[in-house]
Amino acid sequence: MSSEDILTPQYTPEEIDRFNAELDGKTPQEILTWAVDNVDGLYQTTAFGLTGTAAVDMISKISLSREETHLVPLIFLDTLHHFPETLALAQTMADTYLAPLHIYTPPGVSTAEEFAAKYGENLWETDEGAYDYLVKVEPAARAYKELGVRAVITGRRRSQGADRANLKVLEVDERGLLKINPLIGWSFKEVKEYIDKEGVPYNPLLDKGYRSIGDVHSTATPDPNAASDATERSGRWQGKAKTECGLHTNYFEMKKKFEEKAAAAGEASKQS
Repeated sequence: MSSEDILTPQYTPEEIDRFNAELDGKTPQEILTWAVDNVDGLYQTTAFGLTGTAAVDMISKISLSREETHLVPLIFLDTLHHFPETLALAQTMADTYLAPLHIYTPPGVSTAEEFAAKYGENLWETDEGAYDYLVKVEPAARAYKELGVRAVITGRRRSQGADRANLKVLEVDERGLLKINPLIGWSFKEVKEYIDKEGVPYNPLLDKGYRSIGDVHSTATPDPNAASDATERSGRWQGKAKTECGLHTNYFEMKKKFEEKAAAAGEASKQS
């Protein structure tokens, strides 16, 4: 565990518990206002899913009410395997809301072709853990270090089920990174109603039946006959037990596994 990966917590565990008690049941706008006023090094990590775009719009309204430009910069992890619609939406959101947008790609590459040449064809099939580390975990850690990130706004909601069912408004991960989940209590329907009412840009793939949109190779439309918030992410990684891409799993464990595999591969290469 590298000391440079550890953040000094902004608040004690007791303070986090108290804030959670105070913020539970508050509106997303109230939670976001609290975050803007009380948290240092605040960014929004987003792949521009429906909840993420709603949060961007809410932050914009808070910013405009204070006659400020967009108060929370955005971090977008370009896996190099996103749908074209997702990439277009990222730029549309940045342009529409005048939001600073920081884009990070996997280490040492900037295209899908370069990724395949450097790390192997179809890595998401041959080594899913390594793929998640390279396209999400490492770029996020690099972004946090370079930008001085101490807290991130996420688009996670309890209604999405699985590991998200018991989320709290505020969480501190193993690195000391504060995660803020402002739309924690909303359903997919409530988020979509907000998007429609406020005219927020959204991914046109949603109009084709998609609900949770990730990489092209691992995203499908969920079963319309089993549509519910708990199955919202069922179109991701179909046929697999996983429910998270790596951003919300233990960073140090993923880093250790990747480095051990890389070291073993390097040793095997020397002996061959």
